[in-house]
Amino acid sequence: MPPPKKSKKGKRKTKESGKLVARSRGAPPPPLPPELRGLDTEWWYAFLRKHAESGQTAPSDEGEAFRYFFRTSRRTFNYICSIVREDLISRPPSGLINIEGRLLSVEKQVAIAMRRLASGDSQVSVGAAFGVGQSTVSQVTWRFIESMEERARKHLAWPCQERIEETKATLEALCGLPNCCGAVDATHIIMTLPAVESSEDWCDGAKNYSMFLQGIVDDELRFIDIVTGWPGSMTFSNLLKCSGFFKLCESGKRLDGPVRIPAENEEIREFIAGDSCYPLLPWLMTPYEGENLSVPMLTFNMRQKAIRLLGKRALARLKGSWKILHKVMWRPDKNKLPSIILVCCLLHNILIDCKDELLPSIQLPDHHDTGYNEENCEEVDPSGKVMREIITAHIRSFDPSI
Repeated sequence: MPPPKKSKKGKRKTKESGKLVARSRGAPPPPLPPELRGLDTEWWYAFLRKHAESGQTAPSDEGEAFRYFFRTSRRTFNYICSIVREDLISRPPSGLINIEGRLLSVEKQVAIAMRRLASGDSQVSVGAAFGVGQSTVSQVTWRFIESMEERARKHLAWPCQERIEETKATLEALCGLPNCCGAVDATHIIMTLPAVESSEDWCDGAKNYSMFLQGIVDDELRFIDIVTGWPGSMTFSNLLKCSGFFKLCESGKRLDGPVRIPAENEEIREFIAGDSCYPLLPWLMTPYEGENLSVPMLTFNMRQKAIRLLGKRALARLKGSWKILHKVMWRPDKNKLPSIILVCCLLHNILIDCKDELLPSIQLPDHHDTGYNEENCEEVDPSGKVMREIITAHIRSFDPSI
């Protein structure tokens, strides 16, 4: 990338009705809104100038431009700054000085880290956009990740029973499946590895080196449980069984809320929905497989698919928003990569919790795991088979035409 051009003297960009306009040299800056007073905003206008001078396009509305580059509204960005502020002030990495010889503000550090995660661009490119060096981008991003991992965990936790009941009611109204708490799916985070680390353990079925991410999501596409760090060569089923979530469910400590007793007088326990790459378990409903399925079976499959697609949509949104996970990562530290993945999931959830909407111009992948063949797990737990039949009968009782 060529070095950024120097800006022309006598003009400076400021805000007016959400648009960027030029103002004469020496004119006083417009007053900031109350929520931004005391915060550093100079970095934002310097960033916009460099972006404009590079000839690249961006939304003309300033609020949309901010969401385009950092995925969040200014309000949510300021909230994220408040989470990490204490760490970034009290324990700053060494050498955080920009090319003008000034210490980087917390806001600029957070912007650098979030731009790196959102764009997936190289540290050199991100550094050039902010007027800092590659090593500064590396230090700032990792310090941000460490702080978020420690201080933002409340945004990714198993929900309280009241929230679970809300999820179950929403999904039943949407798809007609009672007592369903969400969906499970997994995706590969692709990377290149040095020759000394390129073992077959990390080489998956698509001949990529990758790390797995498994997520349980609710009705709002929020991650409520994740597991990562395992090689992409594993099967979906084995990944599930290596997770703490699986162990909790098997021991009766997860998905252990109130059972439903429909008119058939059969108990329906809490469960999640998954694709046929997962085993059929009492708490994990997978679709019926085979030919010549009955109408009730096909109806179950149709409704179950509507729920399990929540997992696919959540992972596509995650990778589309935080493109560092969608691009091929260049020789990442495999010990640090799980932390990067976790923080991207935390940011994904924070956007949902703060009711931020992604811009329509943010291109999401059609599928979060292109290039991979579908797996089929033939493992069937007898209790899971019975539970699926009970749910299918319950659906039929509400629709005599089935």
